[in-house]
Amino acid sequence: MAQQRIITLTTDFGTRDPYVGVMKGVILGITPEVTIVDITHQVPPQDVWEGAYVIASAIPYFPKNSIHVVVVDPGVGTERRALAVHTESGYYVAPDNGVLSPIFTHEKVLEIVHLTNRTYWLARVSHTFHGRDVFAPVAAYIARGVPLSALGTPVQLDDVVRLEWPAPQVTDDGAVRGIVVHVDHFGNIVTNIPASLLDGPPDAWEFEVGGHRIRGLKQAYAEVAIGTPLALIGSNDTLEFSIRQGNAAQTWGVRVGDSVEARRVDA
Repeated sequence: MAQQRIITLTTDFGTRDPYVGVMKGVILGITPEVTIVDITHQVPPQDVWEGAYVIASAIPYFPKNSIHVVVVDPGVGTERRALAVHTESGYYVAPDNGVLSPIFTHEKVLEIVHLTNRTYWLARVSHTFHGRDVFAPVAAYIARGVPLSALGTPVQLDDVVRLEWPAPQVTDDGAVRGIVVHVDHFGNIVTNIPASLLDGPPDAWEFEVGGHRIRGLKQAYAEVAIGTPLALIGSNDTLEFSIRQGNAAQTWGVRVGDSVEARRVDA
């Protein structure tokens, strides 16, 4: 019986086409007793950065030893490696293109292998759908208890592809500078500035994003009138900007990678 019973899927496939359903069919055909959880299939096409953000945000809420399949793979069909990774929290199956960067940075990595053993792939492998032909079957076999050492050849942690995962900077005069790391479905602007850097009373801070200045932190959207901008600490415990019942990112023309600043002011 499988020891790891949960397999999650994160892709940029969308849900219009049969791709996600086909991956689930492959997994269930190999290990029918697993539970499959869709994290999202709405990562923007080929957006490796967004895929990395999504998986990093989701994994803390899954049981230990869950298996996470992440397929945002603009290099499919090239010489880019396919990886299986074991950390203290679980398993990851993904292309070696930086999509697992936050995992490599924030988790203790126990083992990494380059997926080279075709025994654990589908018999016929396309050049365009490794999610179906490589990643899904490998995840299913991991759930059955197949060790990573059987799946391929060892890879050293310092040899994997990593994105430059930015950290906020505190300036000499106490300002905190960060960037936008995500824009959600509602147009809320998520930054990489953690709540821990914004100490003191809520009104002690002024923020700048997209050419707009916002004074103070709120706890809920309903604290301001409809159409009013606000700053608050979001569900990931980082600074966010919103417009109540509006789309802040669209209204202000803000995109991932744009700079933001928090500055302490007199309360």
